[in-house]
Amino acid sequence: MEFIDYYKILGLDKNASSDDIKKAYRKLARQYHPDLNPNDKEAHKRFQQINEANEVLSDPEKRKKYDQYGKDWKHAEEFEKARQQQRQYAGSGAGGQTFSGDFEGGDFSDFFESLFGGRSSRGRQRETRFKGQDYQAELHLGLRDAYTTHQRTLTIDGKNIRITIPAGIEDGQKIRLKGYGAPGIKGGPAGDLYITFHIEDDPHFKRSANDLYTTATIDLYTAVLGGETTIHTFSGKLKLKVPPGTQNDAKVRVKGKGFPVYKQEDQFGDLYVTYKVKIPTHLSEKEKELFTELSKLR
Repeated sequence: MEFIDYYKILGLDKNASSDDIKKAYRKLARQYHPDLNPNDKEAHKRFQQINEANEVLSDPEKRKKYDQYGKDWKHAEEFEKARQQQRQYAGSGAGGQTFSGDFEGGDFSDFFESLFGGRSSRGRQRETRFKGQDYQAELHLGLRDAYTTHQRTLTIDGKNIRITIPAGIEDGQKIRLKGYGAPGIKGGPAGDLYITFHIEDDPHFKRSANDLYTTATIDLYTAVLGGETTIHTFSGKLKLKVPPGTQNDAKVRVKGKGFPVYKQEDQFGDLYVTYKVKIPTHLSEKEKELFTELSKLR
């Protein structure tokens, strides 16, 4: 596997703070976002690398493993277990070798081959089992699709994989499907499949965390005198009461009618509705006369 320098991708050095990483990621993510570079494959590839680098370096535990083991950071636990076994063999007089070194950008598998590739004291050949390569995939969903729990079928290496997508999945969220990556080596476990979700914009609703924002047009008479208006939501029609004297751009909150909270059953954010007052046009002479009378009363 080719070594990818996550620090270099974000234009940082190893001493970068968490704030430095966050600022660099936001700047580059905006620059190479697919929406701003729709036909640029190189920009799309760079955007994926930037996301991958941020995922690792913004997580203190993952960053620590990456700094120590380089491209093999995902196998850090396996490495530690193997090194413990090697020490046990050495301590028991089994003729084991000692090892120390920096694996940054190095070849982790070479160490395992040197550690377990020889014969044991009982004369049996020991073979190291390696986990298969992880796969990365992207799945695009509409906002309405992300509103409900549903199933999708993915095709990976010619195999159909049916997955259940929980309601409330967020844009950029990544989930892992254990064992759906490449086959293991020498009997090792299969790799994992990581799916990154991209939630597309909706023409009628904007999402912020678990809240939804929309607009509703009301006529002048309803705004002045009060009344009701009906809006369409992802869960059906919703009737709202409009108080008398409602101003243009007035905003109301409808509690519990927003977006579902990820993996929390029956938990929803709020819905915020902004009223847009429609001013009547093409007035008849009688209407103009009545409005004139009203203006005199005010």
